[in-house]
Amino acid sequence: MQKIFILFIISITLLSSCCSTKKIQTAIVKKDTTTTPIVPVDHSREDTLNFLKDKYKSVLVNKINFTTFSAKIDVDYQDGDGKKYNVNANVRMYKDSVIWVSVTAILGIEGLRAYITKDSVKLLDKQNKVYTARSVSYLQEMTELPLSLASLQDLLIGNPVFFDPHLVSYTRSGGTISILSLGEFFKHLLTITETGSQIMTSKLDDLDEFRNRTCYLSYSDYENKKGVNFPSKRTINISEKKKLDIKLHFKQYEFNETLSFPFSVPKNYDRN
Repeated sequence: MQKIFILFIISITLLSSCCSTKKIQTAIVKKDTTTTPIVPVDHSREDTLNFLKDKYKSVLVNKINFTTFSAKIDVDYQDGDGKKYNVNANVRMYKDSVIWVSVTAILGIEGLRAYITKDSVKLLDKQNKVYTARSVSYLQEMTELPLSLASLQDLLIGNPVFFDPHLVSYTRSGGTISILSLGEFFKHLLTITETGSQIMTSKLDDLDEFRNRTCYLSYSDYENKKGVNFPSKRTINISEKKKLDIKLHFKQYEFNETLSFPFSVPKNYDRN
């Protein structure tokens, strides 16, 4: 079940599947998200630069803002060996403070509970009665990325991450705009609606040629609940040496309600 949690958090957060509790083996299928040529940015043209600056700002302005968030998520995934799994996850978040996750599988029995803050990652493996406590660098070491609580929350809520203001090209097609940015870790092709109010797809290619990680995310079934434009369905396709396909269905979700984050360690649990 600990593997399922790592899969849930890290893969939702775009990057990897867990082949052991000590090492992450990433996986994915490359997908071309463009059907028309990407136009290089002419940095000598002020109108083009202003257009891209406006679109970049619209992405930031339309990010989902929240104080608290809770959701019940149906997670279907297929690993690199073709095995299919289904788990349910309950997620609760307090912005800039905590991510709480409970993962259940067959018969609704809870297998793992997690509590993530700015400084720490705590896991209760209820199947094997093991408690694991690590610093937040635990996630950073596994993914080899500077993941923080804030970036994890953005990924779970459906906000773009690793979208750098260094914009190098774009294309317009069918009411959408695809913008390519270059950051420290990824080349990111983000496709949004013309207004920038909805993310349609996000494709990240690792700039490290020795890793060659690729992740393709799609966002659909947007719903407007209490003024929040939220994608209730998502797919994630990840590849490096193997591939991983994930489908997420946010079946229930609420914003800005009073939440609790119960987490206590039973005395009979082993410490890891």
